[in-house]
Formats: sequence, C-alpha cells, structure tokens
Amino acid sequence: MDFDLRKDSRKLHRWGAILIALPFLIVLLSGLLLQVKKEFAWIQPSTQSGSQVGASLPFDSILNTAKSIPELAVSKWEDIDRLDVRPDDGVIKIRGANGWEAQIDAHTGEKLQVANRRSDVIEAIHDGSWFHDKAKLWLFLPSAVVVLILWLTGIYLFFYPYFAKWQNRKRLKERKLERRRKQKASDEITA
Repeated sequence: MDFDLRKDSRKLHRWGAILIALPFLIVLLSGLLLQVKKEFAWIQPSTQSGSQVGASLPFDSILNTAKSIPELAVSKWEDIDRLDVRPDDGVIKIRGANGWEAQIDAHTGEKLQVANRRSDVIEAIHDGSWFHDKAKLWLFLPSAVVVLILWLTGIYLFFYPYFAKWQNRKRLKERKLERRRKQKASDEITA
C-alpha cells in the first residue's frame, strides 16, 4: 500500500474534520464568547472603581463583607473561590464558589457591584473540563491535535496546485532548452 501525499491528505482532511466537528464547534463558539467577555457585562461584570488607588482592607473585613452579600452564599473562607485584588482600581473582586462575584472598595469595604460571572463557566466549556474531568485531556486535547493536522493538510492542499504548476513550467522550460540545444547541435553538424 503506497502513500500518496495528495490523496491521503484529502482523506485525512475530510475524516479529521468530521471526527472533531462537535468538539471544535464547542471550542469555537465558547472562544468567540471569551473574546468579547469584557465587552458584555452578562459574560463578565465590568470592573468598578474604588475610592482610591491601592488596597488597605484587612482579610477579616473582606470575609465579613462577603458574608453580608447573600448572592455569594459565603459563610467561611472555603466558600470563596478566589480574591482578585486590583490596586490600580482600588477594588477587590470576591468570587464565590457558586459563580457570583462581588466587587468591593479596597479601602472602605463598601459593596460596589454584585453580579453573576459567567466567563468562568464558559472557560470550563471551552477547555472541556465542564463536561467531565477527563474530557479535557481525552477529547479536547486530541481534537486540538486533529485541528493542527487539518491546518497542515489544508495548507498543503491549498499550495499544491501552485507548486505543481511551477514544477510543470520548470519542466517545460527545461525541455524547451534541451530541444534548442539539440537543434543547435544538429545545425552545427549540418553546417
């Protein structure tokens, strides 16, 4: 069984595209949403501004403020997914384990905004971990490898006709030169 690069590239390209169609569509659509996450507060709440630059609020005050915000459902530190301190904005973002985010003033502890943060869920969908812990490595990673192969075969299939034409012109030019040489040699003999 011989390997025909052009024919086999087409087969790889066609079957690879079918094989990864659904996972690639999921990555593509979630990636599009992530590209515009800062443009739409529905995806990721916009960062507010605190009373001044820097942060001076002690951790106990942060936890107490988080407990006072019902949407966060916080009663202890374990209920907080992460703190995002933005000293340039004077804001601390408190992300609850339930997907809600509260932004508080980094100096006064005043509640500035409370909103559902959907970008984390979209990121989990994007990398496959939302579906199952193993989907990330056993479905989405192989799909990415297949996308790379599709890219390579697509580039080959795109440029192959141009390369073939160039090779053909080169071959025709060489034949023409060879015919001229033979004609010149023949003319010299008869002269």
